[in-house]
Amino acid sequence: MARLLVMIPSGEIYDHDSVRWYQYQNVQRSIDRYHNIGDAFVFDSSLKLLNFDKIGVLEINNPDWADLDRLREEHDYVLLRGSNYIHGEMEWHDTAAVLKKLGLPVLAFGIGAQAPVKGRMELSESTREVLRVIADHSTSIGVRGAFSAEVLADLGIDNVRIVGCPTAFRRLDPEMNIKLGPLADIAKVGVTLRREVSPTYAQNIERYLTFHRDLVKSLAGRFDAVLMAQGEVEEKKLVFGTEAQKEEAIASLRANGWASKWYLDDEIERLYRERLFYSDVVADYETLVRQQDLVLGYRLHGNLMALANGVPSIYFTYDSRTAEFAETYRIPSYDVFGNSAFVLEDYWEQWRFDAFNAAWRNVYDETRKFLIENKVDNKLIDRAAQTTDTGMLKVA
Repeated sequence: MARLLVMIPSGEIYDHDSVRWYQYQNVQRSIDRYHNIGDAFVFDSSLKLLNFDKIGVLEINNPDWADLDRLREEHDYVLLRGSNYIHGEMEWHDTAAVLKKLGLPVLAFGIGAQAPVKGRMELSESTREVLRVIADHSTSIGVRGAFSAEVLADLGIDNVRIVGCPTAFRRLDPEMNIKLGPLADIAKVGVTLRREVSPTYAQNIERYLTFHRDLVKSLAGRFDAVLMAQGEVEEKKLVFGTEAQKEEAIASLRANGWASKWYLDDEIERLYRERLFYSDVVADYETLVRQQDLVLGYRLHGNLMALANGVPSIYFTYDSRTAEFAETYRIPSYDVFGNSAFVLEDYWEQWRFDAFNAAWRNVYDETRKFLIENKVDNKLIDRAAQTTDTGMLKVA
């Protein structure tokens, strides 16, 4: 069993390989601060794919330099959970120096680049140095998709493998296969929300928010819909807050220029009060998506949690990150800034999900190769060795 050292964790670990937000039961502790629970999805999923018997945390901000020798002796490799690290605003603190002094192999598990709407992506020298150090300490770097691989190639880093995100494989089911039933039978639908948005990455804020608003209302009017938030402060307060905090949240949304103009109306306010879901525990989201017939919306990891559990999902792409993800897995997706209207029936076609099923299997195989070549003990099976001449997986 391996001993792993986690860099930039996202939550506390319990039951060996499960993740929830820090002091999750004390909701007031973090109710006024944004944190994206989707990052915890990735952390939780990464742990579920790996075999390990010890786990520690590697500090990159004000590290204890004298303690690095002990950490080197007590751990086998560093895990950098997948996230959107490759962009112009990333702060790495002492990462490069820490990794150089530590000298352990690094497993960068599904990292990705994000392009701005306008102009070239300008990476800091700190980011360039960290990426080169990781490359030097890895057999290969696991990236989200082709765009991220191209960004690294431009930096002279070519020991790269496209592995998507570990969340896709968290169920450890090599037979995962999405088959659609009649759309008329769909009753329960999860809608993944992302109200917070940046003009750096979304090219038209008005279109982004008005489409988001109309999509939520349309789906809630047609199905038994649950609105799945992932960390915005106002949404958290509406789920966890006191009555006073709930009213504060609505008042804050009304006072927000973008939200009040293009997103919040009387119907959205009613839906927020009646159908909003949020949790600081990853397992709660998995339980929820498994109860849905369909999950769709703006959240990259919320949608992927559904797909990993065999629940159909449709992505709404609005930046390079979401588009790259949909491309890697060939997930049925709708371009929020495209010219066509969104019609659910147009996406409820088995051939679209057959393409996803095939891509999922390919990326599963690539992920296993990635872990093996980096000498990481893992739980993914060799699908080729388990497949019969008919193409079906053998039953043990």
